[in-house]
Amino acid sequence: MIAIGGVIGAGLFVGSGSGIASAGPGILLSYAIVGVMVVFVMRMLGEMSAANPTSGSFSAHADRALGRWAGFSIGWLYWFFWVVVLAIEATAGAKILESWIPGIPQWAWALIVMIVLTGINLISVASYGEFEFWFAGIKVAAISAFLIIGGLAILGVLPGFSHGATGLDNFTDHGGFLPEGPGAVLTGVLMIVFSFMGSEIVTLAAGESEDPQHSVTEAVNSVIWRIGSFYLGSVFAVMALVPWNDKSITEIGWYSAALEVIGIPHAGEIMKFIVLTSVLSCLNSGLYTTSRMAYSLGERGDAPKSFSHTNVRGVPRVATLASVAFGFVAVFFNYKWPDTVFVFLLNSSGAIALFVWLVICFFQLRLRRILSREESEKLVVRMWLFPYLTWATIGMISFVLIYMLTDTAEGGGRDQVALSTLLALIVVGISLVYTGLSRNRTGVPNKHRRR
Repeated sequence: MIAIGGVIGAGLFVGSGSGIASAGPGILLSYAIVGVMVVFVMRMLGEMSAANPTSGSFSAHADRALGRWAGFSIGWLYWFFWVVVLAIEATAGAKILESWIPGIPQWAWALIVMIVLTGINLISVASYGEFEFWFAGIKVAAISAFLIIGGLAILGVLPGFSHGATGLDNFTDHGGFLPEGPGAVLTGVLMIVFSFMGSEIVTLAAGESEDPQHSVTEAVNSVIWRIGSFYLGSVFAVMALVPWNDKSITEIGWYSAALEVIGIPHAGEIMKFIVLTSVLSCLNSGLYTTSRMAYSLGERGDAPKSFSHTNVRGVPRVATLASVAFGFVAVFFNYKWPDTVFVFLLNSSGAIALFVWLVICFFQLRLRRILSREESEKLVVRMWLFPYLTWATIGMISFVLIYMLTDTAEGGGRDQVALSTLLALIVVGISLVYTGLSRNRTGVPNKHRRR
């Protein structure tokens, strides 16, 4: 369920309306392009994680394949990315809760949400998994119900649906399938790619499961149908029910717009509840992800050693509290300086997930050859058409990053790539200095990693 829910972020429910408004029905192609890219990345990551399950996941694999500097850099960058996400999701959840209970201010709701979910993560990994199971279950149930109801409405067999069968008219009317031109498909890619972030979390959680190899294999093998049904299925249903240029798609959200067309009462409040569930799921996963990445970094000597200490229930309490502390700081920045300091944090983390995907591709190229030569029995999951699809994925991700540079709007793709690259260079520089100092102290670099 972590695997299923991890690929369904709040962005699927609230962040795709602008993409539809920009690309029209062609947004289906945008989702297909990003979906294929995510499937390939997850296949590569699954291949390595099934062979060597670890809480550090891609950071630990990068360490082994590319060197200590790579594991250090990508681990801390990913940790920073999720710390910023904590602030975004806590604020989003607080806004919804305040709209229901206005007597409690937004900042207090954010504090309450963070404290409750921190407590859940401190109890045990099982408590995190239990809550994520239910959060994911609600999201999956909501999308499944939407697809069923939407499908019946499209076919014209839904009782009480006054609009009748819509067929595929909305895909060809209102300017055609590509009303804004082929280039809008790429613009749509930029607007939706970040709604797919989080699918890689399952490989971190698998390291603490009873049967990591089996868990990773099942999760990776289900990626195709998850993306195909949840993302492409949802987009298709919405586009068939609501004209792409209907203002309600951006004003109240695409799911809400479709539910209102069908005639579902209180569609807005229903979607608020589902979005809140998605926000809490993302926040819960973010707390888990930051703590486990910090734990892995501490275990490998790239963070304070105390980060690698666990309590009797196996929870890295210091790593969790340290990560939450930075999350609270980010939330404070979001309230105190939302248009300056927090925007800088947001933009500087904007392209990091794409950097992580690139690193996954490169370490898979190297580790696959090592495993094929030395430990081929561990390759229970294999990347298709290796190494050709790996190089194709590298090309796809690189193209997205380059295309982001054409987005010159304030806080747009160019700012995100520039600031994220600057941050990455700083972290890589720190890692090289740190690695050099470690070598001088021990005389044998990375000796502890060769176990």
